[in-house]
Amino acid sequence: MDRRQCMQTLIGGVYGAATTAAGLAARPEQPQTTPIVNGAEHAWVLDDPRFPINPALSNCPTNKPTRNYSMQHLLAQMKVYGIDKVVISHVCYYGTDNSYPIHCVKTHPDRFAAIGLLVGHRLHPPDDADNPRRLERLMTRDGLAGLRLSPIYDKHNVWLNDPVSYPLWKKAEQLGAVFNIFLAPHQISQVADMARRYPGVNVVIDHFAMIDIARPDGEGIDQILALHTLPNVYIRTSLHNPSKAGIPYRDMWPYLRRVYDTFGPRRMIYANFYELLIMQELIPFFSSEDKQWILGKTAWDVYGFQKQTGVR
Repeated sequence: MDRRQCMQTLIGGVYGAATTAAGLAARPEQPQTTPIVNGAEHAWVLDDPRFPINPALSNCPTNKPTRNYSMQHLLAQMKVYGIDKVVISHVCYYGTDNSYPIHCVKTHPDRFAAIGLLVGHRLHPPDDADNPRRLERLMTRDGLAGLRLSPIYDKHNVWLNDPVSYPLWKKAEQLGAVFNIFLAPHQISQVADMARRYPGVNVVIDHFAMIDIARPDGEGIDQILALHTLPNVYIRTSLHNPSKAGIPYRDMWPYLRRVYDTFGPRRMIYANFYELLIMQELIPFFSSEDKQWILGKTAWDVYGFQKQTGVR
C-alpha cells in the first residue's frame, strides 16, 4: 500500500468524505526536526542473478514471492513517505543467504541498516559452534546490525534460552548487536531470561508477540508489559498482525496505549510504510516529542545509525 492508497483508506474511515485524497496527497510534507526511521521492511529481488532465491536455504520454502520488493522500491517509498532511514529485516525467502541486505547496506549505508537470519527453523541449528563466528562476520565485515530470531516457528521446541544459545548471545553482547525476536506469547519468558542474562544485547519484540487480542490479557499483553523492567527490551509498534480489523487498526490502539504508558516512547519503534500515517497523524495520545522518539530517535540509536553519521 502506498501513501495515496493509505490516505484514501484513512480518509474513508477517519477524516470523512469532505477531504479529498488528492488534496491530502498534494499537501506539502511537514519539515522534520529529527529523522524518521522505518524500523522494519523486507527486501528481495526476483530478476537479479546475483541474489537468487534458493528454496534449500529458505526457512519458508513454500512461501514464494511473485513480485520484486527491491532496494530501489524501498528508496522510492522512502521518498514518497518522507522517511529518512529503513531497517531491513532479512526476508525468510533467502534464509541464511544474507547477501541481499548486505548489498543494500553497503550500497546505501546512509539510508539502510539491516538485521540478518542465522539461527533457528531451517537455518543453522542453535547448538552450532560456528554461530558466534558467523554473527561476528555478519556485523564486522558485512555491516549488519544484528539478527532476527524467530522461535515462533518452533513453538514446541525451546532453544531461544537454552544454554546452547548462550555463546551466540555472549558474542552479540560483545558486538553490541540488536536481536529482533519474532515469537509467540508463551515464549516471552524465554526472551526475558536472555535479556536479563545479556543486558548488552538490545532486544526488539516484533508484532506484539503475535498476541491474540480475543484471549485474556494475561495470555498476551500483560506478558509483554512485564518486560518493561528490562531496559534493553524495546517494542515495535506494528499493529497489523494482532489486529482483527482493517486500517487504522483501532482495535489495537488500547494495547498500543498500554505499551506507551508502560515502556514510554523511548522504548518504542515504529515500522512499516503503511503505518506511518497512523502513528504520525491519528494516534491521539502521542505528543510531538513522543513522535520524535517513536518515529525515529529510538531506532536511530538501537540500530546504530549514529555510528554511520557521527550525530544523534
